[in-house]
Amino acid sequence: MISLSNLVHARPAIAAFAAMGVLWGTFAAVLPDLKAMLGVDEAQLGLLIFFTPIAAISAMLAAPAIGAALGRVALPVSVALMAVAFALPGQASVVWLFPLAMACAGAATGLTDVLMNARVAAMETQRGLHLMNLAHAAYSFGYAGGAVVTGLLRGAGWGPAPVMGTMAVLGLAGAVLTLERDGRIEGLHKPKDGSALPLGLVPVIGGGIVLIAFMTENAAENWSALHIEKTLGGSPEQGALGPAMLALTMGFARLGGQWIAGRIDPFAIMKAGAGVAAIGALTVSQAGGPGLAYLGFFIMGIGTSVLAPTAFSLVGQFSAPEARARAVARATLLGYFGYFFGPPLLGLIAGTFGLRFAFLFAACLVGLVFLLAPLLARQRT
Repeated sequence: MISLSNLVHARPAIAAFAAMGVLWGTFAAVLPDLKAMLGVDEAQLGLLIFFTPIAAISAMLAAPAIGAALGRVALPVSVALMAVAFALPGQASVVWLFPLAMACAGAATGLTDVLMNARVAAMETQRGLHLMNLAHAAYSFGYAGGAVVTGLLRGAGWGPAPVMGTMAVLGLAGAVLTLERDGRIEGLHKPKDGSALPLGLVPVIGGGIVLIAFMTENAAENWSALHIEKTLGGSPEQGALGPAMLALTMGFARLGGQWIAGRIDPFAIMKAGAGVAAIGALTVSQAGGPGLAYLGFFIMGIGTSVLAPTAFSLVGQFSAPEARARAVARATLLGYFGYFFGPPLLGLIAGTFGLRFAFLFAACLVGLVFLLAPLLARQRT
């Protein structure tokens, strides 16, 4: 169990995860209004947000150097930049400005994600605890909260600009909560004297599992509102409930994952999660109304919830202590190819074949975990 003192110890990382969740939950729930504001279809919208992953990956590559340079304020500064960046897309009513605004959001998110995952890995080592599920649960609850509040604001007639600006202020509050006396993240830099240990295949395979998890999770979160509103004829409030349902389920499931971590074989957890997630995605693809879609998102959330946190923890456990931060950073980099490329990829698929087919694709994609989990198990030292 996690004690109060350990929760206080993990507060900075939890606040960072929650802030990111709020901001991306807002984006997912306001996406139908952004699409209408820009006057584009799903395929065009997918192309417009394609600059987001490019900026994110660039920021992730620079994250170790930036984190080392900023020292103990690295995480607060990155979260604050992320909050400010997420106010921009709602202001970009001109089509060519929107990709630039999303690039800023992507860059700030990429920087934050590397730093906060590395910080959690360090906290796990310091206290000998499993904190990754707890931190990712904070993201899910933040995401659900951002989506629900955004749905209420949209229902009250608020446009994208005031909605995203208001939620950005909440993100800034999260940045304040990430401040700590010594938040320096050790081990991000590779030693220049040739003494660095090789990272091997652990972060590559683990990052591949995270990639699949995030591609499935984030694509579903970003396109669920559109699926409910456009395909199934739901209202804006019903549309916002789609990503909220997925995120809430993932949050509670991750709290459950926090409890079972260390009690059940992690590879069995990942395989079970992949199977359940595939069933959920199939249910969403065949839904005839919002009710069945919510059930699918509920099932999908339970399954996907355990994949990324378990993979991140295994990367940390299977890596040497002096290489742990670099290994987690590399797995994060690989994983977030899925986080950012998932939504535009599903957008292109949805624009060509429809949103139902996009969720069928997600069901097939998550099945690849059954191939990667045994490969990661063989890397155990």
